[in-house]
Amino acid sequence: MSSVVLLPASFAVLLAGALLFTNAIEWFGSKLKLGQGAVGSLLAAVATALPESLIPVIAIIEGHEGADDVAIGAILGAPLLLATIAMALVGVGALIYRERRPQGLETAVDFRTLKRDLGFFMACLTVALLLGLGAPKALQISGAVVLVGAYAAYAAWTLRHSGTVESEEQLKPLVMDTTRGDPPAMPTVILQLLVALGAIVGGAEIFVDQVLHVADSLEVDPLLLSLVLAPFATELPEKANSFFWVRDGKDSLALGNITGAMVFQSTLPIAIGLAFTSWELDRYSIVAGCLALAGGLLAILTLQVRRRFTGSAIVLWALLYLAFVAFVVTTA
Repeated sequence: MSSVVLLPASFAVLLAGALLFTNAIEWFGSKLKLGQGAVGSLLAAVATALPESLIPVIAIIEGHEGADDVAIGAILGAPLLLATIAMALVGVGALIYRERRPQGLETAVDFRTLKRDLGFFMACLTVALLLGLGAPKALQISGAVVLVGAYAAYAAWTLRHSGTVESEEQLKPLVMDTTRGDPPAMPTVILQLLVALGAIVGGAEIFVDQVLHVADSLEVDPLLLSLVLAPFATELPEKANSFFWVRDGKDSLALGNITGAMVFQSTLPIAIGLAFTSWELDRYSIVAGCLALAGGLLAILTLQVRRRFTGSAIVLWALLYLAFVAFVVTTA
């Protein structure tokens, strides 16, 4: 019964922290005069990816039996969901609000940025999967160093080509601001960031404990629970931001929020997994990774090559994720 209460509670704490963090990070970016490219692909992407990324870290630190499975599942579950369901969510928003959007179903983004994000994602995730097929630990650690360096290069490029700065008038009010109308001060923004980070860390720790407990009670592999539950709990609700951004025609923010998170999830969390877990991928992890690559390839063909949202692409993105769920249900 405790897990029935604590598992949803951990979801709620994680999401509350992520909401506070996302709200504060947009103000933080505006205060630093960062463009939409940097806010979407770096600040918002990292903020929304943070809960998912802390789950494997907490699991590794606690070191319980099955912790490696929880860590690997959380690390690979996020790219799968981002490259399938999250993309489909944005496409649905574009279809529903195509009359409201100035550009209709066309994608109004910097295509150099989109190409860079999707290219980074495909390359880094491919390296991660290959290193999980029995590579020696020394090679895995070397791969972790390369992925950290790749993300540092990506972040530097994004900051140099960040695009248009979003004005403070376009932002939602800071949750913890008490000035009632005046722009919040930077110390208030930073305070909200710290409070949000504390909520995210606490929620991640509760989540790891309860996933292991539920998996043990149901005699289910904790890897499967973390592959399916963790991304829905931490990634998908926050990607609702992209739905609202695409509704308003802010495709750079909407897609940057997703593709930036895809780059982040295919580099730093995987580097942690390569360095601090066994990183021996089973069939579920490999299938999840391959389907994520398929979702990324579909994004390249749809958004980068055709440069428009299509109903067939939305259906295919959803089917890719459902194929994984069906695989788990029929074989676990």
